[in-house]
Amino acid sequence: MSFADYKIAELWRTFSPRRKEIANNLTNDLISLVVYKPNHFADFKPTNEFERWATVEVASFDNIPADMETFILPGGLYAVFDYNGLNTDHSIFQYILGTWLPGSNYVLDGRPHFEVLNDKYKNNDPASEEEIWIPIRPKNTSR
Repeated sequence: MSFADYKIAELWRTFSPRRKEIANNLTNDLISLVVYKPNHFADFKPTNEFERWATVEVASFDNIPADMETFILPGGLYAVFDYNGLNTDHSIFQYILGTWLPGSNYVLDGRPHFEVLNDKYKNNDPASEEEIWIPIRPKNTSR
């Protein structure tokens, strides 16, 4: 999908009724994961496409429904932001990428970004809470 053709509601409407079919859940948290192409932010346009995943964390891939895919999240350093508010308010991402990151000693790392949606997450509710995980690495290292 892209930000210009954002189909996250459709993704979760498809995934949510089937999540109980997944065995070996480690928590009740949902994870909204994004895999961006390497130049996504350097050459940002709302039409840039990316992969969006609706996921849960599991202890093993045993008994995963045949028509679902698995994803192994690569390890590394993340900046974690506790966010309270509407999931449609993207100003937190503007702050993280436009203010916090340039003022920090870090740069984006080319790994997935994700949000952890726990029991305090309430879709379209201003009292909703979630964690935003942004992959980072120190500015003085290269990849």
